[in-house]
Amino acid sequence: MSEAMKALQAKVGAKPDGAFGPNTARAIAKHYELSPERGAHLLGQASHESAGFRVVRENLNYTSETMMRVWPSRFRTLEEAQPYARNPKALADKVYSNRMGNGEGEGHIYIGRGFLQLTGKDNYKAFAAEMRVPEVMQDPSLVETDYAFETALWFFERNGLFAIADKGVTDDTIKQITKRVNGGYIGLDHRMKETQKIWRWLNA
Repeated sequence: MSEAMKALQAKVGAKPDGAFGPNTARAIAKHYELSPERGAHLLGQASHESAGFRVVRENLNYTSETMMRVWPSRFRTLEEAQPYARNPKALADKVYSNRMGNGEGEGHIYIGRGFLQLTGKDNYKAFAAEMRVPEVMQDPSLVETDYAFETALWFFERNGLFAIADKGVTDDTIKQITKRVNGGYIGLDHRMKETQKIWRWLNA
């Protein structure tokens, strides 16, 4: 069960059972005035990124071996990685401090949260200002609950992804949006399946 999805369902007038399905998809699209194209692309990408709207917080509970694979330039040996193994706070501060607007020791405060993983102080500040939710800067964990979907909506708006979505739900548009969301094409097949499934729901 996803608490973030339950909160979103309550907000849009769907049954707050934490499960994502056709009725919830349609309620979200209606509440946020999303066309079927925009709704399908946004929800399809968010579903993939959040493992079916269940994961709303970046998991940094890594082994030394995983850290070396994810950040090969930062952790060249097991000895370098060891102090951060299974230590999410220390790892977040190591890899995110003094980047993306974060100061020293702020990496763990502005880790990835929400259905599309809002990350870094600069992005949190921009979201809080543009969406008029200043409370996010006092309590960034609100992105895991109250604003998990709004951050995804904001990301699409800010990066021009709705303009691509407006061209339709095709393999090409899904691929273009995936590149903007992911930086590559990881999980493209699943993103396509999710987007096309939700597209069918919204057009039923």
